Amino acid sequence: MASSSYYGSLFLLLLSLFLWFSTNVLGGNFNTLFDNLFGEERVDIKEDGNSMTLTLDEYCGSGIVSKNEYLFGRFDMKIKLVPGNSAGTVTAYYLSSVGAQHDEIDIEFLGNLTGEPYLLSTNVYAEGIGGREMQFYLWFDPTEDYHMYSIDWNPERIIILVDNNPIRVMLNRQRIGVPFPTKRPMRVYTTLWNGDSWATRWGEVKIDLTNAPFVAGFKNFNAIACIANQGQTANCRNYNGGKYKGLDRESKRKMKQVLSKWVVYDYCADLRRYAHGLPYECRKENRIQLD
Repeated sequence: MASSSYYGSLFLLLLSLFLWFSTNVLGGNFNTLFDNLFGEERVDIKEDGNSMTLTLDEYCGSGIVSKNEYLFGRFDMKIKLVPGNSAGTVTAYYLSSVGAQHDEIDIEFLGNLTGEPYLLSTNVYAEGIGGREMQFYLWFDPTEDYHMYSIDWNPERIIILVDNNPIRVMLNRQRIGVPFPTKRPMRVYTTLWNGDSWATRWGEVKIDLTNAPFVAGFKNFNAIACIANQGQTANCRNYNGGKYKGLDRESKRKMKQVLSKWVVYDYCADLRRYAHGLPYECRKENRIQLD
């Protein structure tokens, strides 16, 4: 006959599994995990929820938003960008909370004229404060095939990756007064919209709607993240821990290569914008060391 200690251990195991699954999401399905944000039929979910296209036409763009709010985790999405003359279009994949002091982690693809490369633009907002832009050219044509873009977020740092290669790390520097997103749960957004007032050459090149509809493809969304609906954040505080998790020697080597070849703009190198001194987080001792 099984002892009471056995049943007690089994109960604790089942309880821990229940709590784990109630606060974690594994995998992803566009039908079950997302709601239509705007664009109605321009959001076309396919393959039993495993893939999707967003369309921008002369009337409207389109987008989706996650049903759940998350506090920390890793979020992967395979994206195939609008081909041809994509000037003025913005394809975005990002996390965001709501409110005047919102937090946000952005990956935005700024379209360009045919034959010219996309800009991959990243930014981080915390407590409503942004202005932390880094922009990159990609080392491949992002319109020919799907590539994976990832946001890996924990209380210590944010890593942005392309095909599992880290391209940007932002460390938590709250100890020196730099806001960092640690408190507000965020939803996942995926959108395609007309941003021609600023997206291409700061708005100089406008969208050519004779090329509409513009279509971007998305598939294989995957999230290993802590669900924090209705502000239930207690179980998420140390989620996805590990100060530099995912940055082994090879990852650092690849990131260093990207930073040496593909950076178009880095706010931490903008001496015109910060003529009186770079922000504290831009100082060498406050940035990740790749050597």
